Amino acid sequence: MIRSLAAAALALVLASATIAAQDPKTAEEFESKLEYTTGTVQLSGGLATLTLPGSFRYLGERDSRKLLVAWGNPPEAGEGVLGMLVPSEISPLSEEGWAIVITYDDDGYVNDEDAKTLNYDEMLTEMQEQTAENNEAREKEGFEPITLVGWAEPPHYDATSHKLYWAKELKFGSSTDHTLNYSIRILGRRGVLVLNAVSSVGQLEVVKARTPDVLAAVEFNEGHRYADYLPGTDKAAAYGIGGLILGGAAAKAGLFKGIWLVLLASKKLVFAGLVAAGLGVKKFLSGRNAAEV
Repeated sequence: MIRSLAAAALALVLASATIAAQDPKTAEEFESKLEYTTGTVQLSGGLATLTLPGSFRYLGERDSRKLLVAWGNPPEAGEGVLGMLVPSEISPLSEEGWAIVITYDDDGYVNDEDAKTLNYDEMLTEMQEQTAENNEAREKEGFEPITLVGWAEPPHYDATSHKLYWAKELKFGSSTDHTLNYSIRILGRRGVLVLNAVSSVGQLEVVKARTPDVLAAVEFNEGHRYADYLPGTDKAAAYGIGGLILGGAAAKAGLFKGIWLVLLASKKLVFAGLVAAGLGVKKFLSGRNAAEV
């Protein structure tokens, strides 16, 4: 089933790229029907507020699903997506197009105490080793091996705003084109807002330059904020900042489950923030038996 989904996604993205290349009007017509929002946006259920800078526009749940499919993803890729942030000056269907996909993980309150003692170099080494060990299983499932090249941007955590970001550089199979896995996390009372940039490594500096705007734009609403957490009453996540970086929540879903995202420009299938599943999570998860990972 997983192999067939990957094959279908690849076929769809190649078809989409061909259509866009042969008939630019088709892409223009598609984008003209997308309903972009600017200014202030409320996420579903009053969870959080986005105060958008001029450099971004917002797509709601319905149009985000349409764009993900237009990028070549199967329809289920849009499940759980709250919206997308799209750069104002670039069409998401152009070769330079990229966007930030927003979802929410309700796994619980993430205790950030471990952020004070984490060694990100050690974490990277363990992740690289675990990635190599997991490649045999991936190849049996029909996937290319993954190489974690390194940090494209080492983790940064702001203990005051409870906002975290990092980026990984990945290589799929023997491809010379590397993939950027740029992640932003906003910690809240009952879970984490998950923002994943879908772009190529060549766009690292562009995404990096826009990250401060994104971090400043997103805030949980009152009642959902990190400071609103009630110990003993609210659910707590079984991992800290280290587990969050390594994909603590994703690990529960299984090594090959997650959202497939396709960057149209590179025609490459990418795990958006979920490639960390199984990558050294055991060491950095807290309060969970290794057998549960």
